[in-house]
Amino acid sequence: MDTLARSTTFRHKTIRTDTTDPIQFIDLTDEVRSLVTKAGIQTGLVNIQSLHTTTAVIVNEHEPLLLADMAAVLERVAPEDTRYRHDDATLRTVNCVAGERPNGHSHCRALLLAPAVCLNIVNGRLQLGRWQRLFLVELDGPRSREVSVLLTGEVEP
Repeated sequence: MDTLARSTTFRHKTIRTDTTDPIQFIDLTDEVRSLVTKAGIQTGLVNIQSLHTTTAVIVNEHEPLLLADMAAVLERVAPEDTRYRHDDATLRTVNCVAGERPNGHSHCRALLLAPAVCLNIVNGRLQLGRWQRLFLVELDGPRSREVSVLLTGEVEP
C-alpha cells in the first residue's frame, strides 16, 4: 500500500463515569473500541490514562470471581482500617482539602497499579487478546471519575 496516501491523525476524548463502590472495575473496552472505529485509524496507538491518583487503568479478564479476588488482594495489601499518615490532619501539610475523606489506603493501592495503558491499533481494530478487557479501577469510590483517551495513527483518505 502506498504510505503517501495515508495521513496521521490525533483524536482525544474524555470518558466520564460515576462509580458506585469503594473498589470497582469499570469495563471501558467497548467504549474505547468505538472510539477507535470512529477515528478511522488503521495502524496506531490508543493511550488510556486515569486523571486521578486513586484510580488505575488495567488490562485483565472480565470474570466476576477474578475481579472479586483482585479486589480482595488490594484490600489485603492496603487495608482500609490501617493507620496512614496521609489521613492524619495533624501531620499532613500539603494538598489538603477541607472535608477530605481518609483515603491513604486508596493511594497505597494505586501504587500497585498503573495510571495508564497504551494499546495497539492494527487493521482498524483495538488489539486485545481473547480474554483481555480494559478497565478503569476505582480505589476510593464512590466518586465521579474521568479518563483521558488519546488516539493517534494512520488513517486512509
